[in-house]
Amino acid sequence: MIKNITFIIISLFFIQVSFGQKKTRADRFFEKGDYSNAAKYYEEEIKKERHKKAIENIAVCYYNTFEYRLASRYLKQLVKGKYGEKDKTYNNEYNFKLYQVLSALGDYETGLDYFKRYKENLSVSLDASESIEIIEAFKLKNPDYKIKKSPFNSESSDFGAVKFNDTVYFTSDRDNKKLLRKKYKWTHQSFLDIYAVKVDENNDTIGSIKPLPKTINSKLHEGNFCFTSDGNTLYISRSNYTDGKKEFNEQSNNNIHLYKTTRVNGKWGKLEKLPFNKNGFSYQHPALSPDDKKLYFSSDIEGGYGSFDLYYVAIEVDGTIGEPVNLGQTINTENREHFPFISQEGNLFFASNGHLGLGMLDNFVSERVNNAFTKPINLGAPINSRYDDFSLNYYNAKEGFFSTNRNKKNDEIFKFKQTGEVFIREYINRFEVRDLETKAYIPNTEVVLKDKKGVEKYTNTLDSLAFFNINLLANNYEFSANNEAYTPNTLNVTVAEAQDQIHVLYLKKIPPPPPIDPVEALIEEKKIDKKLKEEDPERFELLTDVEGPPVIEKDGKLFFQLEPIYFNFDMWNIRADSKKILDELAAKLERYPNIYLKISSHTDSRGTVRYNQILSERRAESTRNYLALEGFINARRMKFQGFGELEPIVPCPMLDCTDDEHQLNRRSEFEIVKY
Repeated sequence: MIKNITFIIISLFFIQVSFGQKKTRADRFFEKGDYSNAAKYYEEEIKKERHKKAIENIAVCYYNTFEYRLASRYLKQLVKGKYGEKDKTYNNEYNFKLYQVLSALGDYETGLDYFKRYKENLSVSLDASESIEIIEAFKLKNPDYKIKKSPFNSESSDFGAVKFNDTVYFTSDRDNKKLLRKKYKWTHQSFLDIYAVKVDENNDTIGSIKPLPKTINSKLHEGNFCFTSDGNTLYISRSNYTDGKKEFNEQSNNNIHLYKTTRVNGKWGKLEKLPFNKNGFSYQHPALSPDDKKLYFSSDIEGGYGSFDLYYVAIEVDGTIGEPVNLGQTINTENREHFPFISQEGNLFFASNGHLGLGMLDNFVSERVNNAFTKPINLGAPINSRYDDFSLNYYNAKEGFFSTNRNKKNDEIFKFKQTGEVFIREYINRFEVRDLETKAYIPNTEVVLKDKKGVEKYTNTLDSLAFFNINLLANNYEFSANNEAYTPNTLNVTVAEAQDQIHVLYLKKIPPPPPIDPVEALIEEKKIDKKLKEEDPERFELLTDVEGPPVIEKDGKLFFQLEPIYFNFDMWNIRADSKKILDELAAKLERYPNIYLKISSHTDSRGTVRYNQILSERRAESTRNYLALEGFINARRMKFQGFGELEPIVPCPMLDCTDDEHQLNRRSEFEIVKY
């Protein structure tokens, strides 16, 4: 998109080339803005000799022509000092460009490293991990729009669509069939003109697409524009002219200025330059407030926060126009803000690459509250993508157009329909606790509602009417309830962008206790001193836990009492009959994250002592690995040791054991060394 609206975005800004030597052919193409040809010749130069300025300029060429992969290659070479000169410093601007192109390529994490570097060079802090979370939230956000490509796109670039009555007006660099037509060197396409096409209620074209008359379209660029509410005045961005001649700034560039024209008896009059335009600066992307009393635009005039900021001027009843007023740091950044649009509610939509987004330019919205614009909100997918997304405007309360170059070639116009709420709102939500069988409310129930970060949003003991209402932001939450007569339960809740949502958590009644308490039976069976519950509650819990493999005490040490983990003769892989046993152990270890194990493995006496020692170590390690890889238990919680044939269950001094006795000796033991 940058190449197609360069006059709108960077006002024909060219970086001056100076190697301290004679300008090359690549330099001359670069200064003229012919970046495609410049890149071709810089490639030839770089093969012979790697100059810093050539690396800078070829990176800019590929950046401006959407060759983001090639741009990232040379930008990385630049920031890493891969060139001949000893001076390895570079302009901070290239950190920002590398962040953008890497984001466009989908490598957000690496890109944010350079964005962080860019911000820190401006003495601004940035939390990269938090930024990644925000970007992921953009991508995962429930879409608030449905989009569809408009039928009046061409093979060229089309953007900036505005609908007035039954006609859509837009900007394009399509072939306008003019005799001896000039081509714009950057894009090698025609200069931009404004076109019009009649559409039906579905925005499908009726009849042919026609350019606006020559009183508006000139030999150079005409770009974004807006109508007054009555449709009889048109504000337009165009190349800077005075008395029919182009005006140039001190760098010999033709800036963009704002003009207006009035329609009388169906014909547009002569374009008049607005009085606040100053030579040397660009003014572009006009947008009117619904009452026509303020004209918003983007400009690089001095005194702003970045390369382009958003401004407005007051329009008086008699038509006089005030001086530009900057919209402030809440909206504007040190980078680019463009394409303002003011909705009927007074909210500001605009495009920016300075606020955190999905890639290049993204569309944002700022709500007008108490005559001030709030912190901008990224509109998310599908309105935004990794590429340039811009020029969004509504023609009624829910529908409108925006532009994008997500096809990686030219700008295209999409129409959209808003289906959700774009602003952050709280929505009424009702939470109920009911009996699973009877569906009746469960009184005297303790409830807790937490957000996805675990922060409590509500906690209470509910009375006989076991429900409560609360206003919540659209997000994910966890609702849990506990009642002494019921099994506790938790409900994962997704709060949508809608009012009066109801979430019901059902609890299952606890059945009558069995006649024999299994814990008491264990205490009796293992002769556990009941004082242990107070003296060492964790040990008591382990010894009395009846779920999963039991824990026993031998010689003051705790062991998991498992069925034997057997190994085949001369093997250390886990047998199928042992996997089930280890799976049960893993489940219990997961419930006790503070338990640390020592896994001891033993062999039978067949084989040499050294071989059996190695084999037992492999069996112990194999057991540990199975619990770690298949049972998902942290390997750091488990030590292993092989004892070879040194500690048999059945001694076999003359190898006179039976196969079953040898099998008993091939075993693993699981000692709890920490809990």
